[in-house]
Amino acid sequence: MLVLSQPEVKELLDLDALVEAVAAAMADLSAGNASMPARSGALVAERSGLLAVMPAYVPAAQALTTKLVSLFPMNEGSSTPTHQALIAVFDHEDGRPVALMDGTHITATRTAAGSALSVRLLARDDAATLAILGTGVQARAHAHAVTRVTSFDEVRLAGRDAERTAAVAAELAHELGRPVRACSSHAEALEGADVVCACTSSSGPVVCREWLSAGTHVTSVGYDPRGREVDDATVVDALVIVESRTSALAPAPAGTPDLVEPISRGLIGPEHIHAEIGELVAGTRPGRADRDQVTLYKSVGVAVQDAAAAALVLAAARESGAGREVDI
Repeated sequence: MLVLSQPEVKELLDLDALVEAVAAAMADLSAGNASMPARSGALVAERSGLLAVMPAYVPAAQALTTKLVSLFPMNEGSSTPTHQALIAVFDHEDGRPVALMDGTHITATRTAAGSALSVRLLARDDAATLAILGTGVQARAHAHAVTRVTSFDEVRLAGRDAERTAAVAAELAHELGRPVRACSSHAEALEGADVVCACTSSSGPVVCREWLSAGTHVTSVGYDPRGREVDDATVVDALVIVESRTSALAPAPAGTPDLVEPISRGLIGPEHIHAEIGELVAGTRPGRADRDQVTLYKSVGVAVQDAAAAALVLAAARESGAGREVDI
């Protein structure tokens, strides 16, 4: 089987192609063509950690994969990522294991690609200000992905540590070739922002309705079993889009407390989820209704996105001769 390291995966995975591959995979999922059981996992309670397994089959990509991913929120601020993963790829015709690759970069990049897709589908055409909440791997990935689908006049960054926020903002400014303003608070970053990308492992809301302007599009990808990233008022007011209704509303560790909690308290019902993003891609459900509507894409991370990304990496590796073959 072919083994691909993280540097090789980074070199092989094309971000623009990934956004299109994620769109096709999400449409496949919403149409009922893909196979994706609910994520399951083993909890490491003393570290608030999780080891999850995420299998999927995506006919559109001819991809049969499973991902093993660990989520350890307490790693935030250290040299060890909060998310670490491996992806195994199997032949979709006979089930042979054909590749093993780093999944950490894929997890970050496919998540950001999903958010970029939501921005393309739901943000206002004249969106000019992007606010990114968080200073970790996901924040960096979102800065690169979202700015590729929409031109922004201003990019802002906010985190819990002012020194780290300033440092990451400077690094992103160099990487993106444009200014990135470090903000002193989440509220400052969100004021007047047209697109908000929440990429934190916060145990309390970092997106509050009172900080949002009319017409803002919010993407929220953060997950922490100890809490949530978006407040009740934002969820209640917003047009809510998810990757999969089943996944978003499933018990932990598959679902999202950002939706499950307000449903459990009767603030909204399951029908408050307007659409899956694959339905927007396919045109079977409408998107934004007007300029002033607040829209929310709440992502939990789904395995069909990993499968689509892994298929792209494997195809590029075979074309370039990257990786090394090993006998198992």
